[in-house]
Amino acid sequence: MLNSLRIKIQDRLFKDQYFSEFETLPQVEFAPPPSHIDADISLVWAMSSAKQIRKNPLDIAKKAAKIIEQLEEVAQCGFLAPGFINIKLTDAFLTEAARDRRLKDRDTAGTISNEKILIEFVSANPTGPLHVASGRGASLGDSLVKIHRALGIACDAEYYINDAGNQAQLLGESLKARAQGKEPPENGYHGEYLIDLAKKIPAGLPESEYGRFAMEEIIKTQQEDMKVFDVEFTRWFRESELHKEKALDKILQMLKEQNKVYEKDGAVWLGTTADHDDKDRVLVRADGRPTYFLADIAYHKNKYDRGYTKLIDILGADHHGYVPRMEAAVKALGKEPAAFKAIIHQLVHLIENGEKVKMSKRAGTFITLRELTEDVGRDACRFFFAGRTPNAHLNFDLNVAKKRSNENPVFYVQYVHARICSIFKAAQEKGFEPLPMTSSENLAPQERTLLSKLLWFRKTLETCVKDLSPHHLTSYLTELSSLFHAFYDACRVIDEADPQTTRSRLFTCRLVQERIAKGLELIGVSAPEHM
Repeated sequence: MLNSLRIKIQDRLFKDQYFSEFETLPQVEFAPPPSHIDADISLVWAMSSAKQIRKNPLDIAKKAAKIIEQLEEVAQCGFLAPGFINIKLTDAFLTEAARDRRLKDRDTAGTISNEKILIEFVSANPTGPLHVASGRGASLGDSLVKIHRALGIACDAEYYINDAGNQAQLLGESLKARAQGKEPPENGYHGEYLIDLAKKIPAGLPESEYGRFAMEEIIKTQQEDMKVFDVEFTRWFRESELHKEKALDKILQMLKEQNKVYEKDGAVWLGTTADHDDKDRVLVRADGRPTYFLADIAYHKNKYDRGYTKLIDILGADHHGYVPRMEAAVKALGKEPAAFKAIIHQLVHLIENGEKVKMSKRAGTFITLRELTEDVGRDACRFFFAGRTPNAHLNFDLNVAKKRSNENPVFYVQYVHARICSIFKAAQEKGFEPLPMTSSENLAPQERTLLSKLLWFRKTLETCVKDLSPHHLTSYLTELSSLFHAFYDACRVIDEADPQTTRSRLFTCRLVQERIAKGLELIGVSAPEHM
Protein backbone atom coordinates (compact mmCIF):
# COMPACT_ATOMS: atom_id res chain seq x y z
CA MET A 1 0.00 0.00 0.00
CA LEU A 2 2.91 2.35 0.63
CA ASN A 3 4.05 2.15 -2.98
CA SER A 4 0.50 2.70 -4.21
CA LEU A 5 0.30 5.84 -2.11
CA ARG A 6 3.66 7.03 -3.46
CA ILE A 7 2.41 6.66 -7.03
CA LYS A 8 -0.82 8.44 -6.15
CA ILE A 9 1.04 11.38 -4.61
CA GLN A 10 3.38 11.59 -7.57
CA ASP A 11 0.44 11.57 -9.98
CA ARG A 12 -1.30 14.39 -8.10
CA LEU A 13 1.83 16.52 -8.00
CA PHE A 14 2.77 16.03 -11.63
CA LYS A 15 -0.76 16.83 -12.83
CA ASP A 16 -1.24 19.90 -10.69
CA GLN A 17 -1.19 23.14 -12.68
CA TYR A 18 1.67 24.45 -10.55
CA PHE A 19 3.97 21.60 -11.69
CA SER A 20 2.44 20.22 -14.91
CA GLU A 21 4.31 22.60 -17.22
CA PHE A 22 7.58 20.80 -16.52
CA GLU A 23 8.15 17.81 -18.78
CA THR A 24 10.58 15.93 -16.54
CA LEU A 25 10.54 15.98 -12.76
CA PRO A 26 12.30 13.67 -10.29
CA GLN A 27 10.38 10.65 -9.07
CA VAL A 28 8.75 10.98 -5.68
CA GLU A 29 10.60 8.80 -3.17
CA PHE A 30 9.49 8.00 0.36
CA ALA A 31 11.80 7.84 3.36
CA PRO A 32 11.13 7.31 7.05
CA PRO A 33 11.24 10.61 8.93
CA PRO A 34 13.76 11.31 11.70
CA SER A 35 12.62 10.16 15.13
CA HIS A 36 12.06 13.73 16.36
CA ILE A 37 9.57 14.47 13.54
CA ASP A 38 5.93 13.59 14.21
CA ALA A 39 5.22 12.06 10.82
CA ASP A 40 5.09 8.73 9.01
CA ILE A 41 6.73 9.64 5.70
CA SER A 42 9.32 12.21 4.69
CA LEU A 43 10.00 13.54 1.18
CA VAL A 44 12.97 15.45 -0.22
CA TRP A 45 11.20 15.88 -3.55
CA ALA A 46 10.97 19.67 -3.24
CA MET A 47 14.75 19.93 -3.02
CA SER A 48 15.47 17.41 -5.77
CA SER A 49 13.06 19.16 -8.17
CA ALA A 50 14.15 22.75 -7.39
CA LYS A 51 16.60 22.90 -10.28
CA GLN A 52 13.95 22.02 -12.89
CA ILE A 53 11.21 24.14 -11.35
CA ARG A 54 13.61 27.03 -10.71
CA LYS A 55 12.02 27.99 -7.41
CA ASN A 56 13.07 27.96 -3.76
CA PRO A 57 12.71 24.41 -2.35
CA LEU A 58 10.75 25.72 0.62
CA ASP A 59 8.20 27.36 -1.68
CA ILE A 60 7.89 24.12 -3.63
CA ALA A 61 7.43 22.19 -0.37
CA LYS A 62 4.64 24.56 0.76
CA LYS A 63 2.71 24.05 -2.48
CA ALA A 64 3.30 20.30 -2.57
CA ALA A 65 2.17 19.93 1.05
CA LYS A 66 -1.17 21.59 0.24
CA ILE A 67 -1.72 19.20 -2.67
CA ILE A 68 -0.73 16.10 -0.68
CA GLU A 69 -2.90 17.02 2.31
CA GLN A 70 -6.00 16.78 0.12
CA LEU A 71 -5.58 13.01 -0.20
CA GLU A 72 -7.91 10.94 1.97
CA GLU A 73 -4.99 8.80 3.20
CA VAL A 74 -3.22 11.85 4.63
CA ALA A 75 -4.12 13.32 8.03
CA GLN A 76 -1.55 16.12 7.95
CA CYS A 77 1.19 17.29 5.63
CA GLY A 78 3.74 19.86 6.75
CA PHE A 79 7.02 21.27 5.53
CA LEU A 80 10.32 22.31 7.06
CA ALA A 81 13.35 24.22 5.81
CA PRO A 82 15.15 23.81 3.55
CA GLY A 83 12.34 21.90 1.82
CA PHE A 84 11.38 18.73 3.64
CA ILE A 85 7.81 17.49 3.27
CA ASN A 86 6.49 15.42 6.18
CA ILE A 87 3.34 13.33 5.89
CA LYS A 88 1.24 11.95 8.72
CA LEU A 89 -1.08 9.18 7.59
CA THR A 90 -4.60 8.66 8.84
CA ASP A 91 -5.21 5.92 11.38
CA ALA A 92 -7.60 4.44 8.84
CA PHE A 93 -4.79 4.06 6.31
CA LEU A 94 -2.50 2.44 8.86
CA THR A 95 -5.18 0.01 10.00
CA GLU A 96 -6.15 -0.75 6.40
CA ALA A 97 -2.51 -1.51 5.61
CA ALA A 98 -2.33 -3.79 8.65
CA ARG A 99 -5.62 -5.49 7.78
CA ASP A 100 -4.39 -6.37 4.29
CA ARG A 101 -3.11 -9.92 4.77
CA ARG A 102 -1.28 -9.73 1.45
CA LEU A 103 1.12 -7.26 3.09
CA LYS A 104 3.23 -10.06 4.53
CA ASP A 105 3.91 -11.52 1.07
CA ARG A 106 4.09 -8.22 -0.74
CA ASP A 107 6.83 -7.08 1.62
CA THR A 108 9.22 -9.67 0.24
CA ALA A 109 8.09 -10.51 -3.26
CA GLY A 110 7.13 -9.01 -6.55
CA THR A 111 10.16 -7.06 -7.69
CA ILE A 112 10.62 -7.58 -11.41
CA SER A 113 14.26 -7.62 -12.41
CA ASN A 114 16.03 -9.01 -15.45
CA GLU A 115 19.31 -9.13 -13.55
CA LYS A 116 20.95 -12.42 -12.71
CA ILE A 117 23.46 -11.77 -9.96
CA LEU A 118 26.30 -13.93 -8.68
CA ILE A 119 27.82 -13.07 -5.32
CA GLU A 120 31.18 -14.69 -4.65
CA PHE A 121 32.33 -14.65 -1.04
CA VAL A 122 34.68 -16.23 1.48
CA SER A 123 36.79 -18.07 -1.19
CA ALA A 124 39.53 -18.66 1.38
CA ASN A 125 42.62 -20.53 0.27
CA PRO A 126 42.26 -24.27 1.02
CA THR A 127 45.29 -24.26 3.30
CA GLY A 128 43.69 -23.95 6.74
CA PRO A 129 40.41 -23.63 8.65
CA LEU A 130 38.29 -20.53 8.19
CA HIS A 131 39.09 -17.63 10.50
CA VAL A 132 36.91 -14.89 11.97
CA ALA A 133 37.31 -12.51 9.01
CA SER A 134 35.96 -15.26 6.76
CA GLY A 135 32.91 -15.33 9.00
CA ARG A 136 32.25 -11.67 8.38
CA GLY A 137 32.47 -12.20 4.63
CA ALA A 138 30.25 -15.28 4.86
CA SER A 139 27.59 -13.45 6.87
CA LEU A 140 27.65 -10.48 4.50
CA GLY A 141 27.43 -12.58 1.35
CA ASP A 142 24.80 -15.01 2.58
CA SER A 143 22.57 -12.20 3.89
CA LEU A 144 22.80 -10.27 0.62
CA VAL A 145 21.91 -13.37 -1.38
CA LYS A 146 18.87 -14.00 0.83
CA ILE A 147 17.73 -10.36 0.67
CA HIS A 148 18.07 -10.20 -3.13
CA ARG A 149 16.03 -13.37 -3.45
CA ALA A 150 13.40 -12.09 -1.02
CA LEU A 151 12.89 -9.10 -3.30
CA GLY A 152 12.45 -11.35 -6.31
CA ILE A 153 15.93 -10.77 -7.76
CA ALA A 154 17.72 -13.84 -9.16
CA CYS A 155 20.87 -14.26 -7.11
CA ASP A 156 23.30 -17.12 -6.56
CA ALA A 157 26.16 -17.69 -4.13
CA GLU A 158 29.57 -19.07 -5.06
CA TYR A 159 32.76 -20.11 -3.27
CA TYR A 160 35.93 -20.08 -5.37
CA ILE A 161 38.43 -22.78 -4.38
CA ASN A 162 41.99 -21.86 -5.32
CA ASP A 163 43.23 -25.42 -5.72
CA ALA A 164 45.56 -25.07 -8.71
CA GLY A 165 48.57 -23.11 -7.46
CA ASN A 166 51.79 -24.22 -5.77
CA GLN A 167 50.05 -24.06 -2.40
CA ALA A 168 49.50 -27.82 -2.40
CA GLN A 169 53.26 -28.45 -2.55
CA LEU A 170 54.00 -26.06 0.32
CA LEU A 171 51.09 -27.48 2.29
CA GLY A 172 52.43 -30.98 1.69
CA GLU A 173 55.88 -30.01 2.95
CA SER A 174 54.33 -28.49 6.07
CA LEU A 175 52.22 -31.60 6.68
CA LYS A 176 55.24 -33.86 6.19
CA ALA A 177 57.17 -31.89 8.79
CA ARG A 178 54.29 -32.19 11.28
CA ALA A 179 54.05 -35.93 10.62
CA GLN A 180 57.75 -36.23 11.47
CA GLY A 181 57.32 -34.15 14.63
CA LYS A 182 59.20 -31.22 13.15
CA GLU A 183 58.38 -27.57 12.59
CA PRO A 184 57.15 -26.67 9.08
CA PRO A 185 59.38 -24.64 6.75
CA GLU A 186 59.67 -20.97 7.61
CA ASN A 187 57.46 -20.00 4.67
CA GLY A 188 55.08 -22.91 5.29
CA TYR A 189 51.89 -23.30 7.28
CA HIS A 190 52.36 -23.38 11.03
CA GLY A 191 48.85 -23.86 12.37
CA GLU A 192 48.29 -26.62 14.89
CA TYR A 193 45.50 -27.99 12.68
CA LEU A 194 48.25 -29.72 10.67
CA ILE A 195 49.25 -31.73 13.77
CA ASP A 196 45.76 -33.23 13.89
CA LEU A 197 45.69 -33.64 10.13
CA ALA A 198 49.01 -35.52 10.18
CA LYS A 199 47.36 -38.19 12.33
CA LYS A 200 44.83 -38.81 9.53
CA ILE A 201 47.36 -39.48 6.75
CA PRO A 202 46.32 -42.79 5.15
CA ALA A 203 48.83 -45.59 5.49
CA GLY A 204 51.01 -45.94 2.43
CA LEU A 205 50.13 -42.53 1.00
CA PRO A 206 53.10 -41.28 -1.07
CA GLU A 207 54.66 -38.12 0.29
CA SER A 208 54.06 -36.52 -3.11
CA GLU A 209 50.33 -36.77 -2.39
CA TYR A 210 50.49 -35.17 1.08
CA GLY A 211 49.67 -31.70 -0.26
CA ARG A 212 46.63 -32.82 -2.23
CA PHE A 213 45.40 -34.96 0.68
CA ALA A 214 45.73 -32.03 3.09
CA MET A 215 43.99 -29.65 0.71
CA GLU A 216 41.01 -31.94 0.19
CA GLU A 217 40.64 -32.50 3.94
CA ILE A 218 40.78 -28.76 4.57
CA ILE A 219 38.16 -28.12 1.89
CA LYS A 220 35.88 -30.58 3.68
CA THR A 221 36.50 -28.71 6.93
CA GLN A 222 35.67 -25.38 5.30
CA GLN A 223 32.47 -26.83 3.89
CA GLU A 224 31.54 -28.12 7.33
CA ASP A 225 32.31 -24.70 8.83
CA MET A 226 29.93 -23.04 6.38
CA LYS A 227 27.24 -25.61 7.15
CA VAL A 228 27.57 -24.94 10.88
CA PHE A 229 27.40 -21.21 10.12
CA ASP A 230 24.21 -21.85 8.10
CA VAL A 231 25.67 -20.55 4.83
CA GLU A 232 24.75 -22.30 1.59
CA PHE A 233 26.50 -21.89 -1.74
CA THR A 234 24.92 -22.53 -5.10
CA ARG A 235 28.28 -23.86 -6.22
CA TRP A 236 31.78 -24.50 -4.93
CA PHE A 237 33.82 -23.64 -8.02
CA ARG A 238 37.34 -25.05 -8.30
CA GLU A 239 40.11 -23.17 -10.10
CA SER A 240 41.30 -26.52 -11.43
CA GLU A 241 38.14 -26.63 -13.55
CA LEU A 242 39.42 -23.61 -15.47
CA HIS A 243 42.73 -25.32 -16.17
CA LYS A 244 41.02 -28.51 -17.37
CA GLU A 245 39.00 -26.44 -19.84
CA LYS A 246 42.11 -24.52 -20.98
CA ALA A 247 40.22 -21.38 -19.97
CA LEU A 248 43.39 -19.41 -19.21
CA ASP A 249 44.82 -20.12 -22.66
CA LYS A 250 41.53 -19.18 -24.30
CA ILE A 251 41.13 -15.86 -22.49
CA LEU A 252 44.74 -14.94 -23.17
CA GLN A 253 44.28 -15.67 -26.88
CA MET A 254 41.09 -13.57 -26.92
CA LEU A 255 42.84 -10.61 -25.31
CA LYS A 256 45.73 -10.90 -27.77
CA GLU A 257 43.37 -10.94 -30.75
CA GLN A 258 41.71 -7.79 -29.42
CA ASN A 259 45.09 -6.09 -28.92
CA LYS A 260 44.45 -5.59 -25.23
CA VAL A 261 47.76 -7.04 -24.02
CA TYR A 262 51.41 -6.38 -24.76
CA GLU A 263 54.74 -8.10 -24.19
CA LYS A 264 57.58 -6.66 -22.16
CA ASP A 265 60.67 -8.28 -20.60
CA GLY A 266 59.47 -11.64 -21.88
CA ALA A 267 56.17 -11.39 -19.97
CA VAL A 268 52.62 -10.69 -21.14
CA TRP A 269 50.91 -7.65 -19.57
CA LEU A 270 47.44 -6.14 -19.37
CA GLY A 271 47.48 -2.33 -19.46
CA THR A 272 45.39 -1.66 -16.37
CA THR A 273 46.88 1.77 -15.58
CA ALA A 274 44.55 3.26 -18.19
CA ASP A 275 41.73 2.28 -15.83
CA HIS A 276 43.10 3.82 -12.63
CA ASP A 277 45.26 0.90 -11.50
CA ASP A 278 48.61 1.97 -10.03
CA LYS A 279 50.56 -0.21 -12.49
CA ASP A 280 50.06 -2.59 -15.40
CA ARG A 281 49.62 -6.23 -14.41
CA VAL A 282 51.42 -9.35 -15.57
CA LEU A 283 49.24 -12.10 -17.01
CA VAL A 284 52.00 -14.55 -17.97
CA ARG A 285 55.43 -14.47 -16.36
CA ALA A 286 58.64 -14.54 -18.38
CA ASP A 287 59.06 -18.25 -17.55
CA GLY A 288 55.64 -18.98 -19.05
CA ARG A 289 53.73 -19.49 -15.81
CA PRO A 290 50.30 -17.78 -15.66
CA THR A 291 49.59 -15.42 -12.78
CA TYR A 292 46.61 -15.58 -10.42
CA PHE A 293 45.31 -12.49 -12.19
CA LEU A 294 44.96 -14.34 -15.48
CA ALA A 295 43.07 -17.10 -13.69
CA ASP A 296 40.79 -14.48 -12.10
CA ILE A 297 40.01 -12.99 -15.51
CA ALA A 298 39.21 -16.44 -16.90
CA TYR A 299 37.05 -17.16 -13.87
CA HIS A 300 35.03 -13.95 -14.24
CA LYS A 301 34.53 -14.61 -17.95
CA ASN A 302 33.26 -18.04 -16.97
CA LYS A 303 30.72 -16.36 -14.69
CA TYR A 304 29.47 -14.11 -17.46
CA ASP A 305 29.36 -17.05 -19.87
CA ARG A 306 27.06 -18.83 -17.43
CA GLY A 307 24.52 -16.04 -17.90
CA TYR A 308 25.18 -13.81 -14.92
CA THR A 309 24.67 -10.13 -15.70
CA LYS A 310 26.20 -8.69 -12.54
CA LEU A 311 29.08 -10.04 -10.48
CA ILE A 312 29.63 -9.05 -6.87
CA ASP A 313 32.92 -10.07 -5.23
CA ILE A 314 33.17 -9.82 -1.44
CA LEU A 315 36.81 -9.46 -0.45
CA GLY A 316 38.86 -9.12 2.70
CA ALA A 317 40.52 -5.94 3.93
CA ASP A 318 43.84 -6.79 2.27
CA HIS A 319 42.36 -6.79 -1.24
CA HIS A 320 42.04 -3.06 -1.96
CA GLY A 321 44.63 -3.27 -4.74
CA TYR A 322 42.64 -6.04 -6.40
CA VAL A 323 39.65 -3.86 -7.22
CA PRO A 324 41.00 -1.49 -9.92
CA ARG A 325 42.80 -4.28 -11.78
CA MET A 326 39.64 -6.41 -11.79
CA GLU A 327 37.55 -3.46 -12.95
CA ALA A 328 40.03 -3.03 -15.82
CA ALA A 329 39.77 -6.75 -16.61
CA VAL A 330 35.97 -6.62 -16.70
CA LYS A 331 36.21 -3.69 -19.11
CA ALA A 332 38.61 -5.71 -21.26
CA LEU A 333 35.95 -8.43 -21.36
CA GLY A 334 33.61 -5.89 -22.94
CA LYS A 335 31.36 -5.43 -19.92
CA GLU A 336 29.96 -2.18 -18.54
CA PRO A 337 31.21 -0.94 -15.13
CA ALA A 338 27.84 -1.76 -13.56
CA ALA A 339 28.40 -5.44 -14.39
CA PHE A 340 30.99 -5.79 -11.62
CA LYS A 341 31.10 -4.63 -8.02
CA ALA A 342 33.67 -5.39 -5.34
CA ILE A 343 32.86 -5.07 -1.64
CA ILE A 344 35.79 -4.80 0.75
CA HIS A 345 34.87 -5.76 4.30
CA GLN A 346 37.14 -4.44 7.02
CA LEU A 347 38.87 -6.26 9.84
CA VAL A 348 37.21 -7.89 12.82
CA HIS A 349 38.71 -7.19 16.24
CA LEU A 350 37.67 -9.61 18.95
CA ILE A 351 37.36 -7.88 22.31
CA GLU A 352 37.32 -9.74 25.61
CA ASN A 353 37.34 -8.05 29.00
CA GLY A 354 38.10 -4.76 27.26
CA GLU A 355 41.19 -6.02 25.43
CA LYS A 356 41.79 -7.23 21.88
CA VAL A 357 42.23 -10.95 21.37
CA LYS A 358 45.31 -11.28 19.18
CA MET A 359 45.20 -13.33 16.01
CA SER A 360 48.05 -14.44 13.77
CA LYS A 361 47.40 -16.98 11.06
CA ARG A 362 51.07 -17.37 10.19
CA ALA A 363 51.95 -18.13 13.81
CA GLY A 364 49.13 -20.62 14.05
CA THR A 365 47.38 -18.81 16.89
CA PHE A 366 44.43 -17.36 14.95
CA ILE A 367 40.89 -17.76 16.23
CA THR A 368 38.89 -19.98 13.89
CA LEU A 369 35.33 -19.27 12.88
CA ARG A 370 34.28 -22.60 14.36
CA GLU A 371 35.79 -21.66 17.72
CA LEU A 372 34.00 -18.32 17.75
CA THR A 373 30.70 -19.94 16.77
CA GLU A 374 31.02 -22.53 19.52
CA ASP A 375 31.96 -19.83 22.04
CA VAL A 376 29.19 -17.26 21.50
CA GLY A 377 26.71 -19.09 19.25
CA ARG A 378 25.90 -18.79 15.58
CA ASP A 379 23.05 -16.30 16.11
CA ALA A 380 25.26 -13.80 17.90
CA CYS A 381 27.98 -14.17 15.26
CA ARG A 382 25.59 -13.63 12.37
CA PHE A 383 23.80 -10.67 13.97
CA PHE A 384 27.00 -8.94 15.06
CA PHE A 385 28.62 -9.42 11.64
CA ALA A 386 25.52 -8.16 9.84
CA GLY A 387 25.11 -5.22 12.19
CA ARG A 388 27.98 -3.15 10.87
CA THR A 389 28.54 -1.67 7.42
CA PRO A 390 31.29 -3.68 5.66
CA ASN A 391 33.51 -0.62 5.09
CA ALA A 392 33.91 -0.09 8.85
CA HIS A 393 36.04 -2.06 11.29
CA LEU A 394 34.08 -4.31 13.62
CA ASN A 395 34.84 -4.58 17.31
CA PHE A 396 33.23 -7.87 18.29
CA ASP A 397 32.73 -7.85 22.07
CA LEU A 398 32.74 -11.47 23.21
CA ASN A 399 31.38 -10.59 26.65
CA VAL A 400 28.36 -8.76 25.22
CA ALA A 401 27.71 -11.52 22.68
CA LYS A 402 27.31 -14.06 25.50
CA LYS A 403 24.95 -11.97 27.61
CA ARG A 404 21.30 -12.88 27.90
CA SER A 405 20.14 -9.33 28.42
CA ASN A 406 19.00 -6.31 26.41
CA GLU A 407 22.64 -5.23 26.19
CA ASN A 408 23.08 -8.00 23.63
CA PRO A 409 21.36 -6.79 20.42
CA VAL A 410 20.50 -10.24 19.08
CA PHE A 411 18.96 -11.24 22.42
CA TYR A 412 17.03 -7.95 22.44
CA VAL A 413 15.42 -8.73 19.08
CA GLN A 414 14.89 -12.46 19.62
CA TYR A 415 13.26 -11.79 22.98
CA VAL A 416 10.48 -9.81 21.27
CA HIS A 417 9.71 -12.77 19.02
CA ALA A 418 9.67 -15.14 22.01
CA ARG A 419 7.54 -12.73 24.05
CA ILE A 420 4.94 -12.49 21.29
CA CYS A 421 4.85 -16.30 21.12
CA SER A 422 4.11 -16.40 24.85
CA ILE A 423 1.41 -13.72 24.39
CA PHE A 424 -0.26 -15.87 21.73
CA LYS A 425 -0.15 -18.90 24.01
CA ALA A 426 -1.80 -16.96 26.84
CA ALA A 427 -4.39 -15.50 24.46
CA GLN A 428 -5.25 -18.91 23.06
CA GLU A 429 -5.82 -20.25 26.56
CA LYS A 430 -8.36 -17.44 27.06
CA GLY A 431 -10.02 -18.08 23.70
CA PHE A 432 -8.65 -15.06 21.80
CA GLU A 433 -7.40 -15.16 18.21
CA PRO A 434 -5.74 -12.29 16.33
CA LEU A 435 -8.16 -10.34 14.11
CA PRO A 436 -7.52 -7.24 12.00
CA MET A 437 -8.62 -4.00 13.59
CA THR A 438 -11.45 -2.01 12.05
CA SER A 439 -10.69 1.31 10.42
CA SER A 440 -12.88 3.09 12.98
CA GLU A 441 -10.73 2.08 15.94
CA ASN A 442 -8.67 4.69 17.77
CA LEU A 443 -5.06 3.69 17.98
CA ALA A 444 -2.94 4.26 21.05
CA PRO A 445 0.12 6.40 20.18
CA GLN A 446 2.54 3.51 20.78
CA GLU A 447 0.50 1.15 18.59
CA ARG A 448 0.24 3.75 15.88
CA THR A 449 4.02 4.25 15.86
CA LEU A 450 4.50 0.49 15.69
CA LEU A 451 2.15 0.13 12.71
CA SER A 452 3.92 2.99 10.96
CA LYS A 453 7.29 1.26 11.41
CA LEU A 454 5.92 -1.93 9.89
CA LEU A 455 5.34 -0.10 6.61
CA TRP A 456 9.09 0.30 6.09
CA PHE A 457 10.19 -3.34 6.04
CA ARG A 458 10.35 -3.74 2.28
CA LYS A 459 11.97 -0.33 1.82
CA THR A 460 14.64 -1.41 4.30
CA LEU A 461 15.39 -4.52 2.23
CA GLU A 462 15.64 -2.40 -0.90
CA THR A 463 18.11 -0.12 0.88
CA CYS A 464 20.20 -3.17 1.85
CA VAL A 465 20.40 -4.11 -1.84
CA LYS A 466 21.16 -0.55 -2.91
CA ASP A 467 24.01 -0.19 -0.39
CA LEU A 468 25.00 -3.88 -0.50
CA SER A 469 24.92 -4.09 3.28
CA PRO A 470 22.50 -5.89 5.64
CA HIS A 471 23.23 -3.51 8.52
CA HIS A 472 20.11 -1.52 7.61
CA LEU A 473 18.05 -4.62 8.41
CA THR A 474 19.62 -5.22 11.82
CA SER A 475 19.01 -1.55 12.65
CA TYR A 476 15.39 -1.88 11.54
CA LEU A 477 14.86 -5.00 13.66
CA THR A 478 16.39 -3.31 16.70
CA GLU A 479 14.23 -0.21 16.26
CA LEU A 480 11.10 -2.31 15.70
CA SER A 481 11.87 -4.27 18.87
CA SER A 482 12.27 -1.05 20.84
CA LEU A 483 8.92 0.22 19.59
CA PHE A 484 7.29 -3.08 20.50
CA HIS A 485 8.63 -2.87 24.05
CA ALA A 486 7.17 0.63 24.33
CA PHE A 487 3.85 -0.61 22.95
CA TYR A 488 3.75 -3.59 25.30
CA ASP A 489 4.55 -1.44 28.34
CA ALA A 490 1.87 1.13 27.50
CA CYS A 491 -0.90 -0.99 25.95
CA ARG A 492 -2.59 -3.93 27.56
CA VAL A 493 -2.76 -6.61 24.90
CA ILE A 494 -5.03 -9.19 26.53
CA ASP A 495 -8.05 -7.55 28.17
CA GLU A 496 -11.00 -9.87 28.71
CA ALA A 497 -13.24 -6.82 29.26
CA ASP A 498 -12.43 -5.53 25.75
CA PRO A 499 -12.36 -8.48 23.30
CA GLN A 500 -12.19 -6.36 20.12
CA THR A 501 -9.18 -4.36 21.26
CA THR A 502 -7.55 -7.58 22.45
CA ARG A 503 -7.99 -9.23 19.06
CA SER A 504 -6.74 -6.21 17.12
CA ARG A 505 -3.68 -5.81 19.33
CA LEU A 506 -2.96 -9.50 18.94
CA PHE A 507 -3.07 -8.87 15.21
CA THR A 508 -0.52 -6.07 15.61
CA CYS A 509 1.64 -8.49 17.57
CA ARG A 510 1.35 -11.03 14.77
CA LEU A 511 2.54 -8.49 12.20
CA VAL A 512 5.54 -7.60 14.36
CA GLN A 513 6.33 -11.27 14.87
CA GLU A 514 6.22 -11.94 11.12
CA ARG A 515 8.57 -9.07 10.33
CA ILE A 516 11.06 -10.04 13.02
CA ALA A 517 11.01 -13.71 12.01
CA LYS A 518 11.52 -12.83 8.34
CA GLY A 519 14.20 -10.24 9.09
CA LEU A 520 16.15 -12.65 11.28
CA GLU A 521 15.84 -15.36 8.64
CA LEU A 522 17.39 -13.05 6.05
CA ILE A 523 20.49 -12.53 8.18
CA GLY A 524 20.78 -16.18 9.16
CA VAL A 525 19.54 -15.85 12.74
CA SER A 526 16.93 -18.05 14.41
CA ALA A 527 13.62 -16.76 15.78
CA PRO A 528 13.12 -18.76 18.99
CA GLU A 529 9.69 -19.26 20.55
CA HIS A 530 11.18 -19.54 24.03
CA MET A 531 14.12 -17.71 25.62
